[in-house]
Formats: sequence, structure tokens, C-alpha cells
Amino acid sequence: MTTFAQIPMQSVGPFKLIGDVETDDLMVPMATYETPLWPSVARGARVTHHAGGIRVTVMDDRMTRSVLLEAPNAQVARATLQHLQARHADLQAVVSQSSRFAQLLAINPQVVGNLIYLRFEFQTGDASGHNMVTHAADRLIPWLLAQYPELNYVSISGNYCTDKKVSAVNGILGRGKNVVCETTLPRKLCQRFLKTTPEALTDLHIKKDLIGSIVSGGLRTANAHVANMLLGFYLATGQDAANIVEGSQAINHVEVTPEGDLYFSTTLPNLIVGTVGNGKGLDFVQTNLQQLGCTDHEAQPGDNARRLACIAGASALCGELSLLAAQTNPGELMAAHIKLERQASS
Repeated sequence: MTTFAQIPMQSVGPFKLIGDVETDDLMVPMATYETPLWPSVARGARVTHHAGGIRVTVMDDRMTRSVLLEAPNAQVARATLQHLQARHADLQAVVSQSSRFAQLLAINPQVVGNLIYLRFEFQTGDASGHNMVTHAADRLIPWLLAQYPELNYVSISGNYCTDKKVSAVNGILGRGKNVVCETTLPRKLCQRFLKTTPEALTDLHIKKDLIGSIVSGGLRTANAHVANMLLGFYLATGQDAANIVEGSQAINHVEVTPEGDLYFSTTLPNLIVGTVGNGKGLDFVQTNLQQLGCTDHEAQPGDNARRLACIAGASALCGELSLLAAQTNPGELMAAHIKLERQASS
């Protein structure tokens, strides 16, 4: 018997997006127990809306699965990889037997001793692609072992994917949607809505996001709390919430423009989201996806999922902007939490 956990959910905004996604007055659902998150993200959405919006750009889109095979020695491993790199069409023919949407983009190999880690990279349409790439890899492995009988099977996943773990490789090679979100806030809007200045925000970003992340040993991450926004967004839209592990490896970039305004960006290289597949059939998920404009049946394959990723990234930026602004003012963060959480519990 399946039962359901209830998580409080609200729509926040309004958001204005420009660039790869054009929206105005978009309300974004977020499911969370951390009730101060809603007004915080809403504040970021409000100030960026007044500033003309958030520019969202999808830099890349790929899902990966790394299989692990074993060769007799490294020389055989090298020869196999040299031969394999020229057989893209053969590999795609095998992949096509598993799904009409899976498209093999590239193979990134690593050899350790006699072990061969093959990181297959695919486009997966509007699905996040976890199962699709695993299914494709499951077809590729017996084909590889038949073509190269000196190899042996070790695992369908060799941890070079990398799935739901912190790693450098995902940020470098990409896994999911790589989205850049940017906004420029005039100084007067910073002071009016965020109660701070471009200089104070930039200084805090350097000392907290950048230096603080170095001191803590953060890996390809320089942000305040991107995981908060992603989790709320993922739960509201039927995503695999464990993917916030790699999704939260986001990097903020903040600076004062020559005109004295604030440039603020959040880059998220590992956004793993989809609009079809497991979890998307729930009524509330379908309602939320429709609200976000991510159920367009006339769209090209992948466009709905890329739109969803852009909205997720914009939500993250708004939460980052609002929290960092609050932290430039002593006492503001805790005062807001006490006030809002007591209201929610009463």
C-alpha cells in the first residue's frame, strides 16, 4: 500500500524571465518545510522583475551513465578505446534499440590499471534520463563484450557518471542541464527591495561564497544555499530529489557594474530535471508543470525539460540574492526566521 507524505507548498513570484525562456508574472511552486524560503525567493523574484527580469541561458544538455569493464591489461584497454572512438554510428544503432529519444553525444573514457570507465553522454528528450541512459548502457554492454571478447563486465555503473554524489567531473563535462541565470539590479532597487548596496553584496559574495567555500573545501561550488531552492522546486515538480546533491554545486558571480549597479548571476551546471517519466503522473505535479508552461505537446523534444531547468535556475538565483542581501545586515536573517516560522506554527 502506497501512502503519501504531505509537504507544505506555495507558489511564489511573480517571476519575469528573458533569454531562452520568455515569461512574465510566472508563479513558481515550491514544496518545503522551511517556510521562510517562500517570502525570501519571492523577494528575489520581485526585485528582479522590477529590474527587467532574469536572463536564462541553457549552455548544455546531457545525461550520463558510466559503465565499468575490465581488460587484461592497459595496452588492451588503450587499443579498445582507440578502436571504439571511431564507431559512433554503431554505438548509436545499439542505443536506438533501447529508446527512440536517446541520442549518444559522446564517450569520455578513463583507464585505471586494467579498468575501463566509459562515461556515455546522451540527450534524453523531456525525460531527466536516469532510466533511459541506464537502459541504453544495458544494451551497449553485451554488444561491447561481443565486439571485444577480451573484456569482462564489472558494473553497469562505475561512479564516473556521477549520480547523486559530489564530484568535479559533472561540473567539467556536464550532467543534466547547464543553466546560467543573470540579472542586473539598479542601485536604487537594491536599496529599496533588498535593504543593501551593490558594494555590500559583492563584498559578502567574495568573502562568503568564494573564500568561505575555499576554506571549507567546497568542490566546484560557491553559493549560499542553492540546495534549498532546488529541493523545494524538485519536490513540487516530481523530480528525483536526491539530485540536489550535484545540482547544488552552483557558482555565483557578483560584481558592481561601471554604472554602480549590481550584476548577479548563478550558474548551475548539473540541473537534472524532466517533465515526463516517473513521478510526473501525480495530479499535483501535472498541475504545477502546466502552471509553469512545461507541458506543451507541440514543443520540440527536450524543450519542456529545458524550460523547467531555466525556471529552476531562476528560482535558485532569487533565493541566493535574497539570502545574501539579508546577511549583509546584522540580525536580519534570524529575525526573519523567528517571525515567519512562529507564524507558520501558530
